[in-house]
Amino acid sequence: MTARAEASPPTTILDNVERYSRQILFAGIGEAGQRRLRQSRALVVGCGALGSAQVESLARAGVGFLRVADRDFVEESNLQRQTMFTEADARARLPKAAAAARRVREINSEVEIEPVVADVRNDNVERLAEGCDVVLDGTDNFATRYLINDACVKHNVAWIYGAAVGSYGVTMTIRPHVSPCLRCVFEETPPAASAPTCDTAGVLLPIISVVAAVQVAEALKLLAGRAEDLHGALMQFDVWRNEWRRIKLGSPAPECPTCAHGRYETLAAESDEFAAVLCGRNAVQVSPSRAAEIDLAALAARLRAAGDVRANEYLVRLSAGDYELTIFKDARAIVRGTDDVATARSLYARYVGS
Repeated sequence: MTARAEASPPTTILDNVERYSRQILFAGIGEAGQRRLRQSRALVVGCGALGSAQVESLARAGVGFLRVADRDFVEESNLQRQTMFTEADARARLPKAAAAARRVREINSEVEIEPVVADVRNDNVERLAEGCDVVLDGTDNFATRYLINDACVKHNVAWIYGAAVGSYGVTMTIRPHVSPCLRCVFEETPPAASAPTCDTAGVLLPIISVVAAVQVAEALKLLAGRAEDLHGALMQFDVWRNEWRRIKLGSPAPECPTCAHGRYETLAAESDEFAAVLCGRNAVQVSPSRAAEIDLAALAARLRAAGDVRANEYLVRLSAGDYELTIFKDARAIVRGTDDVATARSLYARYVGS
């Protein structure tokens, strides 16, 4: 894996200076920084709310190559916060990566964009990150974030974590072996159903805009060669409570299995799947990546905003559109209405959590 794409001859990099003139006037970028952006390659993993905002901003900034990986398609409920997409995209149920690529070509034809309609897994994450200078997190679950972290630390590629739910968001920039990695800060995956998701607690577009803006600003600093201007913190925002916190990061953890000891557990696993098709039942069983115990009463209360909920002391059953999820106390779930593992995992992340 290469750290940067090969540079094009300087005379061919900025054919349209006027397009980027206001960005070039900014001292942090300048003409030299804009040339670097034009030569740069970025991967955006997930093209939902955060990812679509990242893709649009990077394209408008003139980042030369964008690879966008997403497994989902556009739905009407996305349009409130996923700013790249239109009602026509939702009616056509276009894959988000494909819809984003079409929009980028309308925004900036100078940018090369590669849409990848796929679930990011341990068998493709390294290939997706290959040749990229930075990776931006637009995902909705920690399982995928740990995959990104392992791949980027292994191949020394900077990446930018981000998440948002309700009015709260968080982001952190990870420079392998320079700053703490994701596992330095979050040693274990949060237990399943321990935190709200956008489909149970909702999400405001302003928090998406804030988190994505900080992520893209950090990416531009890295790509323009201005790493000294990175915020160097775990940034937390709440646009409803008017809170903004900056938790300064120290050095990488000396006992981190990933960046200190070079153990890339998610990449080395024979399979990162935690789901299995239930033969003949049009259903998939999904299990958490580690043992967990769910407070079923609390889960049922959270899910009532998402659909019809029935519960007893053993399980919670949610009917949402064409699907039915039965969630057990051990965080295992049976997703009816599909025999596609990627769809079942997406529904599990949406309604139960990481």
